[in-house]
Amino acid sequence: MLYRVGFRKKRLFDKYYRQRLAFNVRKFSNVISIFVMACLFFACSEKQEKVDAITDRSNTPSLRATEIITVISDSGITRYRLKTPEWLIFDQAEVPYWEFPKGIRLEKFDSRLNIDSELESNYAIYYEKKRLWDLRDSIKAVNAEGEQFECDQLFWDENTERVYSDSRIKITQKSKIIEGIGFESNQAMTQYTIQNPTGIFPITEEEYVEEGSD
Repeated sequence: MLYRVGFRKKRLFDKYYRQRLAFNVRKFSNVISIFVMACLFFACSEKQEKVDAITDRSNTPSLRATEIITVISDSGITRYRLKTPEWLIFDQAEVPYWEFPKGIRLEKFDSRLNIDSELESNYAIYYEKKRLWDLRDSIKAVNAEGEQFECDQLFWDENTERVYSDSRIKITQKSKIIEGIGFESNQAMTQYTIQNPTGIFPITEEEYVEEGSD
């Protein structure tokens, strides 16, 4: 009799233990499922963000070229020669532009294809629809008369055929150096005005040659 009672208690305990174990297994399975779904959700979200970033063509160049030397024409007329280590074209941007992150050199031609001015900078952007150049960082330019121009930022508007700057400017001529802030010129850089001159310094011909070789 005692054996049967003990056996029944054992069976009841085993039944309770199995039910409890099954409940815990189901609970653990639910936790695992929620965890897996959360991981999948965040992984998909991260993947979607990466896809969105990759497909954002406004910030992605549609064309990249290196070690370029080319001639730019407008209306069938050769305007200038362009040299650059790297050329990026962003034609899907809201305002399409070209970028030259490693610098640029421009040689502008006159109507007889003679070089009437040269210009170089360590960085440049060209806004294609506006036909506007924004040149920055260590800009150096030379006109047909040999005058040398140096500044930190320079704009060249092809529509108005104007070159201008709001930054400090240094102009080296054969007999003197002119410094000032603010500058405006025709695109051949032969007729120009300094908005706020800050100094005029006489130099010798030897000093002029040294300035040009820097």
